[in-house]
Amino acid sequence: MGPLSPRLLMERGRPKSDRLGKIRSLDLSGLKLLSEHLDPKLLSRLKQLQELDLSNNQLETLPANLGLSHLRILRCANNQLGDISALCQFPQLEELSLEGNPFLTVSDSLKVSFLLPKLRKVNGKDASSTCSQVENLNRELTSRVTAHWEKFMASLSPEEEAKKAHVDFVRSAVRDVRYGPESLSEFTQWRVRMISEELVASGGTQVHEADIPERSPKATDAQESRPALNMEPLHFLQCHSKNNSPQDLETQLWACAFEPAWEEGHAGATSQTVATCGGEAVCVIDCQTGIVLHKYKVPGEEFFSVAWTAVMVVTQAGHKKRWSVLAAAGLRGQVRLLHVRAGFCCGVIRAHKRAIATLCFSPTHETHLFTASYDKRIILWDIGVPNHDYEFQASQLLTLDTTSTPLHLCPVASCPDAYLLAGCEGGCCCWDVRLDQPQKRRVCEVEFVFSEASGRRVDGLAFVNKDVVASKGGGLGTICLWSWSQTWVGRGSHSTVAVVVLAQLQWSSTELAYFSLSTCPDEGLVLCGDEEGSVWIYDVRHILTQQPPLPAAPQAPTQILKWPQPRALGQTVTKTMVNTVVANPTFTYLTALTDSNIVTIWKRH
Repeated sequence: MGPLSPRLLMERGRPKSDRLGKIRSLDLSGLKLLSEHLDPKLLSRLKQLQELDLSNNQLETLPANLGLSHLRILRCANNQLGDISALCQFPQLEELSLEGNPFLTVSDSLKVSFLLPKLRKVNGKDASSTCSQVENLNRELTSRVTAHWEKFMASLSPEEEAKKAHVDFVRSAVRDVRYGPESLSEFTQWRVRMISEELVASGGTQVHEADIPERSPKATDAQESRPALNMEPLHFLQCHSKNNSPQDLETQLWACAFEPAWEEGHAGATSQTVATCGGEAVCVIDCQTGIVLHKYKVPGEEFFSVAWTAVMVVTQAGHKKRWSVLAAAGLRGQVRLLHVRAGFCCGVIRAHKRAIATLCFSPTHETHLFTASYDKRIILWDIGVPNHDYEFQASQLLTLDTTSTPLHLCPVASCPDAYLLAGCEGGCCCWDVRLDQPQKRRVCEVEFVFSEASGRRVDGLAFVNKDVVASKGGGLGTICLWSWSQTWVGRGSHSTVAVVVLAQLQWSSTELAYFSLSTCPDEGLVLCGDEEGSVWIYDVRHILTQQPPLPAAPQAPTQILKWPQPRALGQTVTKTMVNTVVANPTFTYLTALTDSNIVTIWKRH
């Protein structure tokens, strides 16, 4: 397609007219347009244009001076846009479509909300929640920049030149003022620069939003019972509501996982980004701010599990980029591979004919994914890397047969390429998953037994360190710590082996099932929710370092975080079930998911 012409605009414009100034709606989709084809001199003649469709072209940017001041609807889906700053020339814009632009990020979505104050819909969805997030971010950034200004001005000597000092202040603010996740750093630095320049221009008096930020509600009755960890409930989110209804206190939330810190050369780095799933939605949340960075919905689906990995992608220009990829699966038996930064699904694996209960990535092979289904099969997939169209093509590597529904998967920490553990409805089983073996369909190699009565449900399973496993379900009211290495050495040729128990942890006496436990290996912690909304925390380092014989009685929890009883629909939510509890590796943030559509994020002080 060459440059646009008046004749083409009149042919594709509505209402039909021989005068460009009469056209109110213009469809320029699917014309293979490049950015240079959008001639501002020509388009500015569309004085009454209110709706413009530029979808399915090859646009990398929008010209900054199109002169379309009355534009209310703009569609730019399926292009190559990498910058949205030119959208500020459309102050009346109410609806915007940017889907299918792989280079746009969450930061760009926030910029859009800031630049377009009248925006009501983005990609067909209500924009009010994003606008609210931007307002909260802006308030916090303003507060931090103002505090930085006061500290900076106090450090100046009288003889320092004001103009140079002001330049230094803007530079130092952009460098030092931090808030929110790394994925929003482009937006936060962009706003910090703007706020700093406004502050300098007004001599420090212009910014009005630098009030003391509101404190999050404190848990009222847990301080005395948790001397070791000072935990504060920071956010309560209803981000999985059906039809975005605030009345929804029924959607059950099932699984969450923190995004690993992939950055190389950042020793001790940890993520504050967590993915949660439940109902028909998967949400990616920044724990510090409580902002929902991305929400992915599939009508009619019910998501049960999420897992993270990172793959190296080669762009069309030949550049290498590391992608954080989130796998999500549930009722339909399909795995959806989500490119979180860009906010779109880049692959669907039709993995099972029945629902997928859980999934996990191999810790040593970034593209190897285990899926476990109600069809009593566990399948190992190689999802591969995205092609130039940013699509995955998965291949099946192994099929593992189970005798009951698998509930949790756990590659053995000391040899993840050799063995896989699974907590199942009928017990705890182990498979040989070495790929150099010829048989591609395998049965359970060993069943681990926790008492004389085998066949007990194991609904919680995780490694505390390279050797010690925490499991739940073998006995009411307890969590079992057992040794993988000692158990494995004693198996001989037996297909059923009693685990070598190291300790028992006291837990709730409820007969209800499916409260998933998790561990924080770097901190030596085991975590589990209960039917009252509490979070049980066990510091097991002292237990694991004790010389045998270990105490026979179950060990009490180090701490119990009581349900903070937030308010919803004008009343206090006094009780709920916490289905899943997960913390990031440094135990800075803890996320608890409930059966009443509430995501609770705790922060450690």
